[in-house]
Amino acid sequence: MLSYRHSFHAGNHADVLKHIVLMLILENLKQKDKGFYYLDTHAGTGHYRLFSAESEKTAEFVEGIGRLWDRTDLPDEVQRYIELIKKLNYGGKELRYYAGSPLIAAQLLRPQDRALLTELHPADYPLLRNNFKEYHNVVTKRDNGFQQLKATLPPKERRGLVLIDPPYELKEDYDLVVEAVQEGYSRFATGIYAIWYPVVLRQQTKRISKGLEATGIRKILQIELAVRPDSDQRGMTASGMIVINPPWQLENQMKTILPYLTRTLVPEGTGSWKVSWITPE
Repeated sequence: MLSYRHSFHAGNHADVLKHIVLMLILENLKQKDKGFYYLDTHAGTGHYRLFSAESEKTAEFVEGIGRLWDRTDLPDEVQRYIELIKKLNYGGKELRYYAGSPLIAAQLLRPQDRALLTELHPADYPLLRNNFKEYHNVVTKRDNGFQQLKATLPPKERRGLVLIDPPYELKEDYDLVVEAVQEGYSRFATGIYAIWYPVVLRQQTKRISKGLEATGIRKILQIELAVRPDSDQRGMTASGMIVINPPWQLENQMKTILPYLTRTLVPEGTGSWKVSWITPE
């Protein structure tokens, strides 16, 4: 279908959650000197103007990163995330640009680390390629991101993170995520897999968690932030990250961060959060 454009949603509450989790995992990988591999299966363009026609049409960032931008009471982990975004905004006086997951990762990579960013959208891929042409340890590719788990794993480094962030335009995407993870895990069982998902209809989301549980893979952590209760009406009520082989600190880090994010991003009091294991170790 290829109609989804992340530029309409950049910087919203789902991005805040996704990119904090991404940052924390990459920070953990950097605790060892040995390099690692980062694969972003659905990279988008990697860089977004928040005052573009797309962003202004929805202005979702106002109730996402906009609610964190000028706060002085940020937890340390959230502060580090905000500082990554402020680097794109010339010191952070005004919030005009937002980083997609590829740019969050690229800012954290060391010379010994490398990344592959894949994007299939015909309009987004040229922008992605241009945005990362100066990064010597980042390769971009116009391809089906799911297929890269089969094509590039295991990485030569034997350490790494795979971020799976499809648009979920098609119902099949929920099943394709599970199939892709199973394919990748069979080749690279020690890797970290981070899967972003929206909650539009809860039954669709359960297809991922139940599908992953049925694979027999262990150590699967689920992290979720809701801005309002589940509904059968149109619209995303929550989003989450499912992390396979999470760093041991991540569970407690998110249990500290999520109450703050829920209070701050959802001041109306309709929000909730959870951190739980789909399958423990």
